Amino acid sequence: MIGSQVVAHALKRQGVEAFFYIMGAPMMAVESTAMQLGLRGIDMRHEQAAAMAAHAYARLRNRPGVCMAASGPGTTNLITGMAHAWADCTPVLALGGSAPVSATHHGTFQDIDQLAMMRPCTKWADRVYDPYRIPELVNIAIRQAMSGKPGPVYLDLPGDILYQEIDEAKLEWPAPWDPAKRHRPAANAADSKAIVDLLMGAKQPVLVTGSGILWSEAEAELQAFVEASGIPFYTTPQSRGVIPEDHEFCYLSARSTAFRDADLIMIVGTRMNYVIGHAAPPRFNADAKVIRIDIDPEEIATSSRRLDVGVVADAKLSLAQLTHALKGKITRETFHTWRDRLRGRNSSKTQEQEETLSTNATPIHPLRLCKEIRDFMDRDAILCVDGQEILNYGRQAIPTFVARHRLNSGAFGTMGVGMPFGIGAKAACPDKQVIVLHGDGSFGMNAMEFDTAVRLGLPILTVISLNGGWTGDPDKERPGRDLGYTRYDQMAQTLGGYGELVERPDGIRPALERAMAAVAKGQPALVNVVTDWRARATTADFTRYVT
Repeated sequence: MIGSQVVAHALKRQGVEAFFYIMGAPMMAVESTAMQLGLRGIDMRHEQAAAMAAHAYARLRNRPGVCMAASGPGTTNLITGMAHAWADCTPVLALGGSAPVSATHHGTFQDIDQLAMMRPCTKWADRVYDPYRIPELVNIAIRQAMSGKPGPVYLDLPGDILYQEIDEAKLEWPAPWDPAKRHRPAANAADSKAIVDLLMGAKQPVLVTGSGILWSEAEAELQAFVEASGIPFYTTPQSRGVIPEDHEFCYLSARSTAFRDADLIMIVGTRMNYVIGHAAPPRFNADAKVIRIDIDPEEIATSSRRLDVGVVADAKLSLAQLTHALKGKITRETFHTWRDRLRGRNSSKTQEQEETLSTNATPIHPLRLCKEIRDFMDRDAILCVDGQEILNYGRQAIPTFVARHRLNSGAFGTMGVGMPFGIGAKAACPDKQVIVLHGDGSFGMNAMEFDTAVRLGLPILTVISLNGGWTGDPDKERPGRDLGYTRYDQMAQTLGGYGELVERPDGIRPALERAMAAVAKGQPALVNVVTDWRARATTADFTRYVT
């Protein structure tokens, strides 16, 4: 065997089923051997998109997604996708070919320190210097990606190591990572009691959860806790759908009221970062008690100044413990007055919003586009949303009912993820309806991945909010804003997909139905919807730093 073949066999032994890549030296023998072993190789049009597709695959499969790239610019192109995975705490394994380690500093082709570039945007990164250690290092990479708080990892593979011949009989194969044996720290009895005591003293608590619920596979335990305690719940954008958003204790349109007036904030499996306003005023009540449960000790340590109770524990185990601990002390009726108030606020706001969503204005308002997609998509559809205005409008208007089935620009705010996410999602869940809702600017970043969908038979529906440029600007004064009204529908047709342009509100639903009919026949489709360039979504001030 040569080192390249060892890499492929190591991936196979770890249970890897697919990888995203662009062919190139010195990785080609890795890729071809992996496919000979039965792994599905999904060749993309840009390495950035390969990392992003692996990200979506990981989120939907709850295990590491894998991407590969050639040396030099091939690997450096992975960096944005890896940084996005790092910010979103998503386990992506990137394998980067590199210049021969034996020729370092000799002016070798594409000789650059890729490892140094990857370290700031990964949880763990290393280089292989001995081909006999490849099985060990692939195993370590997978375990690092999935242990504790998940994250992306990188393994640098120099060409001379990949091409080196080895004696197969001397290889040692470690036991593969087993998700059933994942370490799950529990909350101790004192911590559980302290949390229940705070809940018993609260009148207006809220529960805020994040993607830690997903990686812990704690959806059932979370719902059981919510229904036993009667606490209104909210999620971060990355974890929508962990409990269906039409649940009786979900009041999406009353989020601001709930956060502002809560006297207790319980945060499970998410960071206290800008996404939730740092759980601090003015978004949250300055006098509220704060409980936090997270598997990462560093998260608890760095938020100690705002915590009344901080617990290092697994979400699945700790929520089950708390559900048991509150029996006889708190019931779903304990906070009914608080819920009634939020329900009333939610109902009035929802009614107001529905009137806006139903507007027949031309150019089409983005909220009307969101309404049509909301009413059209399957309940368990996977929705990938990418852009600026359309991202915010989609967040406001389109609910999610199934865990892991909502993907977006994430905590890093990365634009261009939409099409790659759609590719990764369809590869991970071929039987699910996959819809990508794109802004026209963000679509342009990885638009050629529509070609990937066509070439590889990945039928997804892409819908573009075509407002003629970047970020809605009522005065069109921002430099470089105008992009024009590109006929992306004609581009889709040229690439072999279905494409259609829509300019009136009553044309959206029929176009979606025609496009989905093409998707049902295996043909990727794109609906290009001209929307109002003046529309400006409101969102929280994410640039405010809390000291």
